[in-house]
Amino acid sequence: MENNITFKEFNISEKMLRAIEDMGFEEPTPIQVRTIPLILEGRDVTGQAQTGTGKTAAFGVPAIERVDPDSRATQVLVLSPTRELAIQTAEEFARLAKHHRGINILPIYGGQPIDRQFRGLQRGVQIIVGTPGRVLDHLDRGTLAFGGVHLVVLDEADQMLDMGFREDIEKILDETPQDRQTVLFSATLPKPILEISRRFQKNPEFISVARREVTVPQIEQLYLEVRSRDKLEILSRLLDLYDPELTLIFSNTKRGVDELTTHLQARGYFAEGLHGDMKQVLRDRVMAKFRAGNIDILVATDVAARGIDVEDVDLVINYDVPQDIEYYIHRIGRTARAGRTGRAVTFVGPKEYFKLRTIQDYTRIKIARIPLPTQGDVEESRTRKLIERVQHVIDEGSLDHYENLVDRIITGDYTALEVAAALLKLELGVGERGQGLPQEIRPAQGLALLKIPAGREHQIRPKDIVGALAGETGIPGNAIGAINIYDRHSTVDVPLELVEQVIEGMKGKTIARVRLTQPIEVVGAPGER
Repeated sequence: MENNITFKEFNISEKMLRAIEDMGFEEPTPIQVRTIPLILEGRDVTGQAQTGTGKTAAFGVPAIERVDPDSRATQVLVLSPTRELAIQTAEEFARLAKHHRGINILPIYGGQPIDRQFRGLQRGVQIIVGTPGRVLDHLDRGTLAFGGVHLVVLDEADQMLDMGFREDIEKILDETPQDRQTVLFSATLPKPILEISRRFQKNPEFISVARREVTVPQIEQLYLEVRSRDKLEILSRLLDLYDPELTLIFSNTKRGVDELTTHLQARGYFAEGLHGDMKQVLRDRVMAKFRAGNIDILVATDVAARGIDVEDVDLVINYDVPQDIEYYIHRIGRTARAGRTGRAVTFVGPKEYFKLRTIQDYTRIKIARIPLPTQGDVEESRTRKLIERVQHVIDEGSLDHYENLVDRIITGDYTALEVAAALLKLELGVGERGQGLPQEIRPAQGLALLKIPAGREHQIRPKDIVGALAGETGIPGNAIGAINIYDRHSTVDVPLELVEQVIEGMKGKTIARVRLTQPIEVVGAPGER
C-alpha cells in the first residue's frame, strides 16, 4: 500500500485541501489515487471496490470540485441503496465541502417527512444523495429536476440491484442529460451491472482494487461497541485490564493522535504519538523509545506506522475503525510477530457496523464481540495478578528476613492473616500513592499547594488526579507538580497562575468517579518550602 502520492498532487483546490487537512487524512487510499484524477477529467468510471476503501471521497472530492456554487440547480446526483448509506455519504460530502461556500447537499430517502425534503429542494440544492425510490418519487411529483445534472454516481450498484432497484435506476438515468458523466462503484461486477455500464456509460475506465488473501491465524481479533464520548475511559480500562508490555494504538487522523496521546499522558500512561507531520528525527526518536521499552504505548496513524517492525507488541487497538480495509490488515499485523500470539481490539461506534461487516467479509475471519470492561473487571484483574506474583515469590523462597518482620508485627497483638491482608491492601490500594509524608509539606517555588477532598479511601490514584485536572480544566498535564495521597484527601502542586482555573474548573466535577462535594482549597503558601 505504498502510494507515495499526496492529495496535493491532484488537481484540486486549496479549499478542498484544507477540508482534507481538517479531516486529518494523510494520504489518499488506492481507490482514490486511481479514480479522482479520472473523474476530475470528466471520464466515466466503473470502480470495483469494497465498502471501507475510501471510495466515498473517491467520487466526493471531484464531485464537489466540479460544482458551480453560483447555480442553484441540481448538478450532482448520488444514488445509494439504503437510507443509512445516503446519510453517511451526505455527511462526508458536507465535511469535504466545508470551505466551499454556497454548496448545498441534501440527503433524500424514505422514512423521512417528505415536506422537509420539499423545503430543502426549494432552497436550491446542487448535490442530491438519495435512495432510488425516494428520488423517483420526487421526480414523479415534479419537485426534482435533473436538467442541470452533469454527474451521476451509482454507489454500491450491486446492492441496489439485489434490492430490486434496477428499473428505478434506469428510469432515473433516463431523466438525466445524455452528456452527463456516469460513475459506478460496485463490490462485484455481475452481468446486470455490466449491462447498466454498457447502456449508460461512455467508454468507461474500469478500476479494480485487488482483493488480497489474508492470513492472521495467530491474532485474537475482538471488537467493542463504544460511543465516541466513552472511548478514552474504555481504552484506559482495557490497558489496565490486559496490562500489556507494548501497545500500538491506531487513530485515523493526525489530530486524533495528538489529542489521544495528550489524554493518555495526562492519565499517567507512558505514551508517545507518531504521525506524518512530525520531523523524521523526532519520529526516529519516538520509535527508538518504543523499541527500547521506554514508552509502553505508541499512538500512530497508518502512514506513520508503516516502518514499525517491533516483535514484542502484545496489543493493537483500533481506536478508530480504519478508513481502508487494507489498513486493518496492516494494523493488526503489527502484533503476533516472530511466531508469537497477539491480540487486536477494534472500537466500533453505532454507525460503523457496516465497516466491521465489510472487514469480516474481506478477511473471512470472525471478529468476536466482547463486553465493555467495568472498573470491577480491572480491580479483579489487578487482584488476580497480585495473587500470582505473591505465589511466585513464595515458591522462590528466601523469605527469612521478611518472616522476621512479620514476627515483629505479630508481637504487637496482630495475627499473621491481618498482617498479610494489610500488606495486600497497601499494594492494591496505595501502590503508586504517596504515604507517610510529613503534614507540613509545602509547594515548590512558583507553585501553590492545593488540597483535594478525595483520597486513599476513595481509591484515588495520582494519574486519576492528573487526568481529571487536565481534562476538566484544560491545564497541561506536564504543568502539574507533586501529588500526595492521604486517607481522606490529596494534595497537588500547580503553577500559581493556574490556581483559580483549577479551583473553578473542578467545582462539582469528579475524579475517578468520585464527585467533589467540597471545593478544592489552597493550603500551602506560595513559594514556602
